[in-house]
Amino acid sequence: MKGDIGVIGLAVMGQNLILNMNDHGYKVVAHNRTAEKVDEFLQGPAKGTDIVGAYSLQELVDKLESPRKIMLMVRAGDVVDSFIDKLVPLLDKGDIIIDGGNTNFPDTNRRVAALKEKGIHFIGSGVSGGEEGARFGPSIMPGGSPEAWPFVKPIFQAISAKTENNEPCCDWVGNDGAGHFVKMVHNGIEYGDMQLITEAYQFMKDGLGMTHDEMQSVFIEWNKTELNSYLVEITSDILGYKDTDGEPLVEKILDTAGQKGTGKWTGINALDMGIPLTLITESVFARCLSSLKDQRVEAEELFGKKKSIVEGDKQVWIEALRQALLASKIISYAQGFMLMREASNENGWDLNYGNVALMWRGGCIIRSAFLSNIRDAYDIDPELSFLGSDSYFKGILENSTSAWRKVAAKSMEVGIPMPSMTSALTFLDGYTTARLPANLLQAQRDYFGAHTYERVDKPKGEFFHTNWTGKGGDVSSTTYNS
Repeated sequence: MKGDIGVIGLAVMGQNLILNMNDHGYKVVAHNRTAEKVDEFLQGPAKGTDIVGAYSLQELVDKLESPRKIMLMVRAGDVVDSFIDKLVPLLDKGDIIIDGGNTNFPDTNRRVAALKEKGIHFIGSGVSGGEEGARFGPSIMPGGSPEAWPFVKPIFQAISAKTENNEPCCDWVGNDGAGHFVKMVHNGIEYGDMQLITEAYQFMKDGLGMTHDEMQSVFIEWNKTELNSYLVEITSDILGYKDTDGEPLVEKILDTAGQKGTGKWTGINALDMGIPLTLITESVFARCLSSLKDQRVEAEELFGKKKSIVEGDKQVWIEALRQALLASKIISYAQGFMLMREASNENGWDLNYGNVALMWRGGCIIRSAFLSNIRDAYDIDPELSFLGSDSYFKGILENSTSAWRKVAAKSMEVGIPMPSMTSALTFLDGYTTARLPANLLQAQRDYFGAHTYERVDKPKGEFFHTNWTGKGGDVSSTTYNS
């Protein structure tokens, strides 16, 4: 009996996905560049299962049913291209290659087009949930060659996480790089969520002077509210974890955050498409700032910065902080969906935003209770341009604004950095302001560069230039929208 699917790459994610597939009755053929890794897997975690090994790509191909389905769980970039180049001569027309890594979506666009010319189908699929998700049910976001989806759908939907209504957290996203784009935005929102939580933690620790046990209790309680989410849940676990000496382990961890690039890609794409992804971009910059540890230590001493305590009723502040965190989190998702909408329009992907919310409802790192509300919002209005305009989210934002402003103002007053939470509030203020000061900005651009401007009393699309000093000319620069 031949295998249903082959998986290349036996690092932790690859191994766990294979075991998950095996649990659901699929015969998997496992391959790794180093034969020792295959033997270790077969004699270790895969022992006693129906999983079989392949010690060469030819053996892998020979052991699979047609059309062959081969999933790459390897490092994104050149490694993926290398495996594709080696596999193509061994495959037949109609066979399917799947990239399950964190690939930048333009690479997936390129691979879909190149393989189509050879008659090979390609799927670029985001997989979220970490080790546990891969083993017991991840969120899976496939895109690429639509002809390949019917052959992969039963496997992917079987192994994916399920909602409380037993809906699979996996569905077809769209053509070309749509799946990897949605995964990229997922990771960007993940950056934002994590940064917002750390800002709340610092406000409680440095501003309110709370102990780790007190903070753990707060996050446990918050997880029973609209903030219910995987990241809030694990934060309570982390704050309660003690080192061998009985002290909180989290305070012994160096405060320099790493990143693998997906948050940066999200920010770059937002800039390219002109979408104000302010919160997520600030979260990326916050990680960059954290890496300047030695400089920050010197600067704190140079400026003589002192910590100021936040005065007032601690419970009142904790509730205000909860509301500020919730409102900011909504803005993070709203901005992410704005970016996906622009990308969908630009690339002709026809994304189903309700389905995206469903795919994120379970298994993935940003899974949270209000993703069900996001799905409902897009079911009601598939053309919803701003998530905050939906009645449910609009109500939360309006009810939270006073507490949100209170927290943001106090953080500025006492010197606690909250870049993502304050940028989210500033974004909402800007988005809900009918007339911004960009009229003065356009006048400045026209003054020094003759870049022209439009007038409120003339038809849109008609451009004007003014000789502001009487010394300049009347010739304008090339007209363009910035």
